[in-house]
Amino acid sequence: MSFATTVAAIPFALLLPLPSTQSWVYLGISAVLQVGYSIFLAHAYRYGELGQVYPIVRGSVPLMVSIGGFVLAGQRLSKSALFGVMLICVGIISLAFGRTRAGAKSVVLALATASFVASYVTADAIGVRLAGSAQSYAAWIFLIYGALLPLAFLLLRRRIVVDLRSRETVKALAGGIISLLSYGAITAALAVGMVGPISALRETSIVFSALLGRMVLGEALTRRRILVCIAVTLGAVCIGYAS
Repeated sequence: MSFATTVAAIPFALLLPLPSTQSWVYLGISAVLQVGYSIFLAHAYRYGELGQVYPIVRGSVPLMVSIGGFVLAGQRLSKSALFGVMLICVGIISLAFGRTRAGAKSVVLALATASFVASYVTADAIGVRLAGSAQSYAAWIFLIYGALLPLAFLLLRRRIVVDLRSRETVKALAGGIISLLSYGAITAALAVGMVGPISALRETSIVFSALLGRMVLGEALTRRRILVCIAVTLGAVCIGYAS
């Protein structure tokens, strides 16, 4: 995926104007954080299902941003934001119980992954407004990330093997292109809109993750898991629109 996004980003980086010098610090911070996010997410999926890990990761982001704003900046939470926090907490906790509960290791890794997401989203929200071009900012993020992730992979696995004849490689390449388009869209939105509502609408992907987990991976789609996904999504939306 990293190779695909890097190759796809090169023409945009060459044709579009360079991001302003003020945004480069945020570009670098975001790229490093996204490497950490990728590593922790991969480990989380080793120990938990998509329909369990993804809601924790995505739902925890607005939760962490809200709590961080309260603790570090003294920002008061509105009633709707508090209600959203409660929904997310109840949803995440409920995933740890029952016959199909998420393992403790997957929950911890998912929460760690969420901390990386919350941090790079905050960096992007600042950096993209300074960059002058959301598309150029996104392209350079992927170029820097594309250089750093293989290095991190080599440190962890010692070597990189890519079998171009493998169906999994083709899927990963397609996933990389989709990732580039998705990230380009979200950075463009952050450049013109408020961070809270945009982040909240992004978290509706939690519901889609549960459906895709069932359709593609054959994961159990229990009534409780559906309710958890809906609760976490509503909680994220309540926090986002209160921001």
